[in-house]
Amino acid sequence: MKLSKLNIKKINMNDVAKKYPGQDILMKLGELYQYESGIFGYGNIWTKIENTVKRIIIEELDKADCIQTSFPKLQPRKIWDESSRWNTYTKEQDIMFTVNNNLGEYGLAPTAEECATIFGANRLPSYKQLPTTYYQIGEKFRKEIRARGYLFRPRTFTMMDAYSFDVDEENMHKTFNKMHDVYMNIFKRLGINIIPVISDGGTMGGRVSEEFQAITEFGEDKILYDKESNVGINKEVLDFDDKEVFIDRLNGLNIENMKEYNSLELGNNFELGTKYSESMGYYYIDEEGNKKLYYMGCYGIGLGRIIAVLIENNIIKANDKVKGFSLPYNISPYKVHIIYNDNNKEEAFNIYDKLQRNGINAIIDDREKLSFGNRINDVYVLGTPKMIVLGNKYDGLNLEIENTKDNVKEIVKKEEVIDYFKRI
Repeated sequence: MKLSKLNIKKINMNDVAKKYPGQDILMKLGELYQYESGIFGYGNIWTKIENTVKRIIIEELDKADCIQTSFPKLQPRKIWDESSRWNTYTKEQDIMFTVNNNLGEYGLAPTAEECATIFGANRLPSYKQLPTTYYQIGEKFRKEIRARGYLFRPRTFTMMDAYSFDVDEENMHKTFNKMHDVYMNIFKRLGINIIPVISDGGTMGGRVSEEFQAITEFGEDKILYDKESNVGINKEVLDFDDKEVFIDRLNGLNIENMKEYNSLELGNNFELGTKYSESMGYYYIDEEGNKKLYYMGCYGIGLGRIIAVLIENNIIKANDKVKGFSLPYNISPYKVHIIYNDNNKEEAFNIYDKLQRNGINAIIDDREKLSFGNRINDVYVLGTPKMIVLGNKYDGLNLEIENTKDNVKEIVKKEEVIDYFKRI
């Protein structure tokens, strides 16, 4: 990408917010635009990171034989009345945005259990088709009273949500555990240290729920965590009357010995049981020809939160001041940022073209009338993990490639630059 085409704004790093500096940098650059509290437009950098995160999620779900689908974002009230959740979401908790006109009442999807139940029952009439898990990736809408933290708690966001169908409780447990492993693989590939946390099922249904929490100073949850077993519990459940239901799932771990952390929920899995199949009246036919209720699970991952954590957890500081951020190499949409002086312009473009031809996405700073210092500063505000500088010291043979996270530099022969990046 030629940087002149991105049209980023000039920003003063002294004005960057201390609480969420990475996202604030993107706001000030114009790469995030807030139309109203909690409603954003996304620029090139954010969108391309999201595409990478989507690809990883899809690859892992497909490996687990999950089936990709797409449910409507605009959902008719009648299907929410079938599950008896319309009043819960529109009045008691007031979570759902609604549309009421001469065509009827509709809700903008905060989740999709009702749609998935109907879709699954239509496709899975017999035990022979079970188990099956459907998933989608798309926009969700939630009427947050107080949107905050940029993409940590917005009103619209991109989410992966999946829905499983099984013949009985035992097989539902198996699918739940299988999805646990899928999630752990996803977060491992994303480079996020994740903690599986025992939690409450909330309005989804069922009491068996598992959150996937990332430890971060920007988190709004409090968890207790045992590092040796890699098990955590959300502190909020300890205030419930039936808290022993959750404590029993710690398998003997002593809460008093667990350490408290600030964390942020990036994913959540629920065992739904027969809540939706029973309330909505959907059945499959078993081996004896009898009607049986589906046992279901639902599974969600917030892509916006993942990207926000990746940015905020990789902030770079110099002299206690925010300098920018450096994305993990496998997540970054652009692997290297090339800077040159006028004497090396042709050489810089030759290297850039060579990288692009070999599938290594690069940024080249082709803007005019900017100092070297300003160009280098902009490498850090775009999060590019590697930097090549062709300045006065460039000898025409060797490239100095700098890791922007820790400023470690390597000398690589020009003709070996492609091999260098492919090895990474």
